[in-house]
Amino acid sequence: MARVVVTQMVMQQKLTKFCHLRQQWRLFFSASSPQQQTEFFDPETCISSIKQCQTLQSLKTLHAFTLRSRFYHHHDLFLVTNLVSQYASLGSISHAFSLFSSVSDSCDLFLWNVMIRAFVDNRQFDRSLQLYAQMRELDINPDKFTFPFVLKACGYLRDIEFGVKVHKDAVDSGYWSDVFVGNSLIAMYGKCGRVDVCRQLFDEMPERNVVTWSSLTGAYAQNGCYEEGLLLFKRMMDEGIRPNRVVILNAMACVRKVSEADDVCRVVVDNGLDLDQSLQNAAMVMYARCGRMDMARRFFEGILNKDLVSWTSMIEAYAQADLPLEALEVYRQMILRRVLPDSVTFLGVIRACSSLASFQQARTVHGIIIHCFLGNQLALDTAVVDLYVKCGSLMHARKVFDRMKQKNVISWSTMISGYGMHGHGREALFLFDQMKALIKPDHITFVSVLSACSHAGLIDEGWECFNSMLRDFGVAPRPEHYACMVDMLGRAGKLNEAREFIERMPIRPDAGVWGSLLGACRIHSNVELAEMAAKALFDLDAENPGRYVILSNIYASSGKRIEANRIRALMKRRGVKKITGHTVIEIKNKVHTFVAGDRSQPQTELTYSELAKLMDRIRREGYTPDLNFPFVFGLLNSGPGSAIRIKKNLRVCGDCHTATKFISKVTGREIIVRDAHRFHHFKDGTCSCGDYW
Repeated sequence: MARVVVTQMVMQQKLTKFCHLRQQWRLFFSASSPQQQTEFFDPETCISSIKQCQTLQSLKTLHAFTLRSRFYHHHDLFLVTNLVSQYASLGSISHAFSLFSSVSDSCDLFLWNVMIRAFVDNRQFDRSLQLYAQMRELDINPDKFTFPFVLKACGYLRDIEFGVKVHKDAVDSGYWSDVFVGNSLIAMYGKCGRVDVCRQLFDEMPERNVVTWSSLTGAYAQNGCYEEGLLLFKRMMDEGIRPNRVVILNAMACVRKVSEADDVCRVVVDNGLDLDQSLQNAAMVMYARCGRMDMARRFFEGILNKDLVSWTSMIEAYAQADLPLEALEVYRQMILRRVLPDSVTFLGVIRACSSLASFQQARTVHGIIIHCFLGNQLALDTAVVDLYVKCGSLMHARKVFDRMKQKNVISWSTMISGYGMHGHGREALFLFDQMKALIKPDHITFVSVLSACSHAGLIDEGWECFNSMLRDFGVAPRPEHYACMVDMLGRAGKLNEAREFIERMPIRPDAGVWGSLLGACRIHSNVELAEMAAKALFDLDAENPGRYVILSNIYASSGKRIEANRIRALMKRRGVKKITGHTVIEIKNKVHTFVAGDRSQPQTELTYSELAKLMDRIRREGYTPDLNFPFVFGLLNSGPGSAIRIKKNLRVCGDCHTATKFISKVTGREIIVRDAHRFHHFKDGTCSCGDYW
């Protein structure tokens, strides 16, 4: 009863204040002169009016009035601060900064904090850091309200150097122990990839709240430390800290197993959050990631009032599960229900199209994005670049890249990676040199460059790039960078050098490093090193069937049938199933999928007949191929002179690679093949990889 009375009193006070304000405005606009208008407003009413302006025009009108008012010079700083804040909240950062600049010689920290926050809230992170630097040059000391916004900007920009300086300022000013500043530091270091510092800060914090736990869990999730993230979440539960939505969302992002997903869902139910739609949406993606699309779909169907996020989450779930056709079907249903997509929706659609490697689908989606005038244009443009790369068209990817009004480190890395995937290592390095003159590369960029050097056999350039990481850019090599180096050395036949490189690594080699060595042993038939790599992989990556298959094939190609059969038997005992190879080809805007021995296509007989003719032509060229069905299907159903685009879910084998070169020669057709690792452009009997793959 008391709560009801208090609520009624508060509502009555708000209503009285609103009525008073409305009456003041009526008197203001009915006054015959500016002098009379000022009589109806006191400073408190004016400030209240500023905060209630909902349009830019109304705020400009009120601003003009304050400039003429008789009390402006007594309350100018307070008024300016509120005007700056309101202009920024209405999206007019130019008006906000112009007004701020008129009094920027002021040492009022609150005003500076408002302007810094305005830049951050409007995603102008560079300007917020510039303003902070200017503030420090004027010897204006920050407080606990300054640091969270500046650190947020550092995190979004991945500017760890500036972040470290701000961290030092927080320590020097005594605010490092403030829980909100500490949480912001953890979030910043997490976005910059320094989870070790995040954990140190967490352990040293004298006070923690649920946001502290959430920040560290999120940092673990962002940096692929999923096991550590779930262990922290479990510890939080054990200590009796009630979770909120955000920490559960971060924990869901760490989940990789069905049992883990079930545990997190029990926490959701136990804390009465099972009807929270944002958690239901996240649960779809979580279960899809664990391979349980049935559970993901069940969550989706259970949401009665599906919002845009629900549809987008289901699209993303199918895309992550490599079910692109299902993802596009959900998108089609969403459009039929007149739910308007946003930029995040299109990022999921783009992922689905990338998985299909459908060039025509890519053109269609790109056209829709151009005409929709969506927000988050930088992310969309970058995703479209990646889409064209994965659909085999570097020309279209580069056109989109060159036309981008703004580029970030991800944009540059994506285009560099595209050149590497298509075997154009020199072009990748040239673009990398251009990038370094404009923006600092990060760890992702170096993966792209090192991978490009590996695929192109650029050993000296790869070493120089690797050595420059820490020396020139302060980027410490991660396991993925070491894996690229092992791959580069291994492809070039420098297997002993690759082994010695692994032995000298300052960190423990992971599955990616050993997998690169095993792949190189397959190329060069080195049984001894293959056994060493496989032994490590069977412990680190025991559920990956590719490791067993590669070792078995190495044994078989070396005539060691008993050892090959032993590995196959080991797979069976461990319940590891070989991934079924399939090939996808797009003909006349329709996607066709084939598996070995497939006779389900209506044109099966005609295709096999054409296959026999093609085999005769290739035999006359001096080669007896082991051809597969999709190439011939593409020749039959595509127009003369058009390129044939094919996607394989596994690495292209040596026999298929050689056969496809002959097919491109005798038919005069370009054949673009995307396998599990890279692209091969076959034309006139040669391949873009130069037989180096």
